[in-house]
Order: sequence, then structure tokens, then C-alpha cells
Amino acid sequence: MSPKNHKVRVGISIGDFNGIGPEIIMKSLSDKTITDFFTPVIFGSGKLFTFQKNIFKLNLNFNYINEASQAQAGKLNMVNLTKDNVNVELGVPTEESTKMAIDSLEQATEALMKGEIDVLVTAPINKDEMVKMGFKHAGHTGYFEEKFSKKGLMFLVTEDLKVAVSTHHIPIVSVAENISKEKIKKQIRALNQTLIEDFCIQKPKIAVLGLNPHAGDGGLIGKEEVEIIEPAIKELSDNGILAFGPYPADSFFQPNKYKSFDAVLAMYHDQGLAPFKTLAYEEGVNYTAGLPFIRTSPDHGVAYDIAGKNIADEQSFTEAIFTAIKIFKNRSEYNDLMSNRMQPRKMVVDNGVDEDLPDENEG
Repeated sequence: MSPKNHKVRVGISIGDFNGIGPEIIMKSLSDKTITDFFTPVIFGSGKLFTFQKNIFKLNLNFNYINEASQAQAGKLNMVNLTKDNVNVELGVPTEESTKMAIDSLEQATEALMKGEIDVLVTAPINKDEMVKMGFKHAGHTGYFEEKFSKKGLMFLVTEDLKVAVSTHHIPIVSVAENISKEKIKKQIRALNQTLIEDFCIQKPKIAVLGLNPHAGDGGLIGKEEVEIIEPAIKELSDNGILAFGPYPADSFFQPNKYKSFDAVLAMYHDQGLAPFKTLAYEEGVNYTAGLPFIRTSPDHGVAYDIAGKNIADEQSFTEAIFTAIKIFKNRSEYNDLMSNRMQPRKMVVDNGVDEDLPDENEG
């Protein structure tokens, strides 16, 4: 089946169920025709989702399965992680909700690696509570990097704005020591490649932000631009990658500036995410670029303050689902195109006879 006609199997981890995860998942899947477009596979609990769908007055029916390989097209599939009753305390993290968030993520990831699902969409987690229970990473990105043995890139995307960050969840005091010329070069290469493979942009233009105010003012306000960022950009530009900058971050996110580029590399988390979330609002999607598997998530957190109030907006989660599907199809078509490129025909050099031609004495 061609990538265009393949009904993508979308795995969904539920995050902290005392937040808005189950609500936005079910709202995103509430359209009766949704399974015409993809096959959902939720890693959760039937009793939990039954309880919460009644709170939000949603009319959903789940197909309960033991593992993702049993998922059926045309149904809302639920890998039932537990048949026990679940204690829901909306608005606060609990040991039970944290444990299920970890179990859901781990089982969904295993299914992704085994090919039982095609993409993974993750609902918001409480990173602090998960770390307290032995989870070793301050977020999804580090977890997937370890599982897939490859560095990922936090990449926030909409149709018009795409922002990656060089450093992820680290203290601001540690940012400068965690950037280097080689690291930035690798990240820009990864960003360039994902724009080509996953977003079908043939010659991406990438803007790189400076670390310091006014992009260092030529070295007057910090040396990182002159000693690290500018040399990285120049080396890549000399090798055909369209990278530009470094640009001052305080004035970059004006529409007439950022819309001139296909993507932006910011130096640290809030430098990129604060303007992105302001401009993207509910449309933003968090995509972990550079990995062999596709994972997306909404660009917001667990939102305990509104959990259970039936006011959570599912738009970002819905965008995350369809962005994952689009990337899967784009990447599949790119890989097919690259593998099916015409190869030069082998010739017999000693007598000039083309081996592909039939022998005149045959038949």
C-alpha cells in the first residue's frame, strides 16, 4: 500500500490523567468520522476513560485490546494497561496518575519501536513527579534520545512558524556552557534534513538566533556569537546549507522577519518557546525532530487548574495528531523516492555488450 493510502496507526500516551490529558484525547477523537483518517491506539485504562467520558458527556466507544498489534481499523482502540479501578483526583498529581503516565509512555514507545504503531502522540506529563518516581529524564525528548540512541531536537511547529531550541530543559545559568560550534552545526544539519524529509521543503532557509542581548553587539556583550555561533553558520553556509544569523532575539519575531525563513534555531528553551507560544497560541505542535521514529505532542502542559472543568481546548492535541500523520507520509514518500532512484546500468566493459539486452540466440 502506498504511503498516501496507508491508514496511519496513531499511538497515544495519556500523560497525567489528573490533568487534561484524557479530556483533550477524547475530544480530539469525538468526531464519528475520525477513524476514516487514521487508526487510534490509546495506551490507557478502560475504567479511567469510561469515568472521564461521563464527566465530559462524550459519546465514545472503545475497542479494548491487550496489545497494539490487535488494533482494528475503524475503531477507537484502547490498550488496557490495567483492569483495576482507578482513583481519579482531578487537578492534583498522585502516585497512581504518575505511575500510569510512565507505564503509558513506556508501552507506547515499545509498540512504536516494534512497528505496531506508526507514530506516537504524547499527552502532557508532570516531569517533576515522574522524576520522583524514578523516571530518569526531565521531559520526553531525553527519554526518546535514550530509547532510540540518537540525539533529538525539540522543534515547535505550525504551518507558518517553526522553532527549534539548541538547549532544552536546563537552568539558564548552564545555557552558555551547553552550546558549542560542533553542537550547533549538528543541530542545524538535523533541522535542515527534517525540513527536507518531513516538511517537503527543498532548500530550507534557517535563521539562527544569538545567545546574548543584541546578538552580542560584536563581542561587547558576550563572545558566544563571535566565537561559536557565527563560525558554525559560516562553515555550514560554505557547504550549501542556507543558514543565516545570528539575529538578535528581541526583535526577530516580527512577522516580516520570521516569515522570511522556513525555521528558526533558538539558543535556549524560553528564547524560542515564549514567542512561539504567543504567536501560535493553540495551534502549536511539539515535534521531536532528528529521530528514527515520529513523536509529536501539544505545546502545553497538564493544566491542573482547569482539569475536570470541561473547558480544555483540544486544538493543539488534534494538530499534533494530524502533524504526526503528515510527517509520516512525507517521510515515507521521501524514503521511497530516495530508494527508487534510477541506478546506472551495469555494462560489460570487455566486449561492450549491454548485459540488459536479450541474447539474439535466445528463444
